[in-house]
Amino acid sequence: MILVSSCLAGLKVRYNSTHSLNNEIAKLVEENKAMTICPELLGGFSTPREPAEIIGGDGEDVLDGKAKVIEKSGRDVTDLYIKGAYATLNKAKEINAFVVVLKENSPSCGSSMIYNGEFIGRKLEGMGVTSALLKRNGLKVISEEQFAEAFL
Repeated sequence: MILVSSCLAGLKVRYNSTHSLNNEIAKLVEENKAMTICPELLGGFSTPREPAEIIGGDGEDVLDGKAKVIEKSGRDVTDLYIKGAYATLNKAKEINAFVVVLKENSPSCGSSMIYNGEFIGRKLEGMGVTSALLKRNGLKVISEEQFAEAFL
């Protein structure tokens, strides 16, 4: 089974109540070859929600207690991101996911790029909190771009 970010399957769960539909991923969900998940909703957020970025590093640093996830208004939401990451890990193990396809650039799901924490649209290399936790636990995590290259 493949685990995929809900927004990639067309569900309007992103912070601004939009989706990032990837037709091939949505087709896999329809064919019961993939299951959707949103780490941020599992962490306790609702939709819409305030945008958040990692400040002081990336998801690895958040897990190590060296960085935080902060909303644009300044509220520290690190604990909710960590909670969602662990819930996602548990679901991935439960369904024996062989690959997890997560939305690039997200503070949860980014697998190689995230926003830099300044809320100015600038990105840097790094992983989101969920991607970092999944990779630490031996799961293969890829972005929607890598999915297109590998599976299409």
